[in-house]
Amino acid sequence: MSRSRLKIKTTHTQSHVHAPVLLDEVIECLAPKKGERYLDLTAGYGGHAGQIIARTDAGSVLVDRDPNAIEYLRTNKETATAGYSDARSVTYMQKSFADAAQELADDGQQFDIILADLGLSSPHIDTAHRGFSFLRDGPLDMRMDTTQELTAEQVVNTYTADQLTDILRRYGEEPKAKRMSQAIIDARPLQSTTELAAVAKRVWPGYSRTHPATRLFQAVRIEVNDELGQVTRMLTLTPQLLRPGGRVGIITFHSLEDRLVKRFFKEMAGNRYDAVLQELTKKPITAREQEHVTNPRARSAKLRVAMRNTT
Repeated sequence: MSRSRLKIKTTHTQSHVHAPVLLDEVIECLAPKKGERYLDLTAGYGGHAGQIIARTDAGSVLVDRDPNAIEYLRTNKETATAGYSDARSVTYMQKSFADAAQELADDGQQFDIILADLGLSSPHIDTAHRGFSFLRDGPLDMRMDTTQELTAEQVVNTYTADQLTDILRRYGEEPKAKRMSQAIIDARPLQSTTELAAVAKRVWPGYSRTHPATRLFQAVRIEVNDELGQVTRMLTLTPQLLRPGGRVGIITFHSLEDRLVKRFFKEMAGNRYDAVLQELTKKPITAREQEHVTNPRARSAKLRVAMRNTT
């Protein structure tokens, strides 16, 4: 797909709460048109949704597992849905994206555009009490859905050494997984993000361009929220949720997610008679240098897009 850029006017409809990554590229690749149905499986605070809904004006479904995000979308329609005139045509679902996809598929619903931005929203990172950031002192929470029981505090304080080593290797690709897991156990009980980050610093002393807690926090967060399991379940339902000619875009932020998306798109596409999808991005689209400056979280973002075949 061409990397030519659409000129998108930035207005108040773009959420001031959270800057959406790859917005120009998402609009270009998904090419929303009047009368199309839109499903946002990770609507967050409406950064992408507002711009797409403004271009489609048809029944849309906005999903997020975070009740705070859903409340924001419901009560800030002017910013979250671009002042969309018929708010009744926007449905809100407070569910994980995999559960929402399953419910919609079971209901026989289909869409012309599906988007899933798998990254953390800025409020998650910037709000200390959510416990996602090792740079802010807060409780060990890390739940995207604040109503679920499992928290980061439970993971780091109750998992065995073998369990911790396993998630650190699988979800964090941590080279010192075994040493890190033992250091966590030795430091128990851990109650705050800064305490957990300090454990990582002891395992990785000295200067590093990457904070030593980065892989640890990623691994625990993925475990708490079953992120990779959610992605796998959602992907398998995508063809069923797409109308013929419908497009799906997935934005990932680390290699584990991107591998799942890349593998699934290739398995469902290809030059064969029974191919369900057609890949519209042979290589992932990444952010321009300008966006790296204005929105640092875009540095690791990758967008892959596919289309449901019409035959």
